[in-house]
Amino acid sequence: MKRFARPVATAVLGAWLLAPALMHAQEPPGRTELRRADLSGAPGMEVVLSIQEWKPGDEIAAHLHHGIEAGYFLEGGMVQSPGQPPRAIASGQPIFNLRDAVHAGYKVVGDKPLKLLTVHVVDKGKPLYEAGK
Repeated sequence: MKRFARPVATAVLGAWLLAPALMHAQEPPGRTELRRADLSGAPGMEVVLSIQEWKPGDEIAAHLHHGIEAGYFLEGGMVQSPGQPPRAIASGQPIFNLRDAVHAGYKVVGDKPLKLLTVHVVDKGKPLYEAGK
């Protein structure tokens, strides 16, 4: 029994050290987290403030959040969903996505990047982004 103690301990320690990286494995490129805090009066919930910037050619995979997402496009641009014509997203356009609602799933096209400020109110301990189904 003693010979299994070290491999098990190593596996547990490795999983513990890798957990933060695995929780954010599906985050989009260009995301900068500005602040994260517990939501006062709501145990198990947290608020996450971020800025995301996508360059032309970047894809924003279909995904969902375990809570709500509100946002505001600081810089607009063009996006294209598979099989659809390109469409404009204007600077100043707001977004609001409800819990577990799959959204995005498009590519930034044209010559301008998109820049989005987001506020997530989500379940603490769950990944901020999860692939859409």
